[in-house]
Amino acid sequence: MSTVLRGRAYVVRDNIDTDQIIPAQYLALVPTIPDEYEKLGSYALCGLPKDQYPTRYVADGTAKTAFPIVIAGRNFGCGSSREHAPIALGATGCTAVVAEGFARIFFRNCVATGELYPVECDQRLCDVFQTGDEVELDLDAGTLQQVKTGKVFATKPLGDARPVIDAGGIFEYARATGMIKK
Repeated sequence: MSTVLRGRAYVVRDNIDTDQIIPAQYLALVPTIPDEYEKLGSYALCGLPKDQYPTRYVADGTAKTAFPIVIAGRNFGCGSSREHAPIALGATGCTAVVAEGFARIFFRNCVATGELYPVECDQRLCDVFQTGDEVELDLDAGTLQQVKTGKVFATKPLGDARPVIDAGGIFEYARATGMIKK
C-alpha cells in the first residue's frame, strides 16, 4: 500500500465506541463472505448520533464512503472487543483513523485484520479539521497535512505494527514471513 494516503476527512470527537462504529445488530454479518463484507461497510459509523453528526459517514444506499481518513479525539474504538469495527471501516474504503488515542483492543484489531492504519497524534486534530477537509497522511514522514491551509501536524510512528498492517493483517504477515505455510 502507498505510504501517502490522501482524501477527504471525516471528523468525530472523543469516546467513539464500537457500538457507534458498528452496532450489535450487524455483527451477524460474516466479513469473509464478500457480499456480507460489503454490507458491513454500509453500516459503518451508523451508530453515531445524527444530531451531532448530520453528515453520514456512508451515504444511504451506498457501501463506500467519501471520507477515507477519519480524524478522531481520544479513546477511539472503546467498548466491546469487536473485530467487526475496523473491518466495517475498511470495507467502506477507510484507509486510516488518526486519533489522539485508541482503545487498545481497537488498535490491536486494526493490526490483526490489516484493514486500516490506526495513527496516533499528540495534538487535538478533531478541533482543527472539519468533515470534508482534504488531507494527506504520510506514514513514512509521520505527518498529516491539511491541504487547504498547508498546515502539517506530526503523527506517531506505527513501529512494529506497520509491516503487519502493510501485509494485510497478522495471518498475511505470518505467511509472508514464513511463520506459517502458505
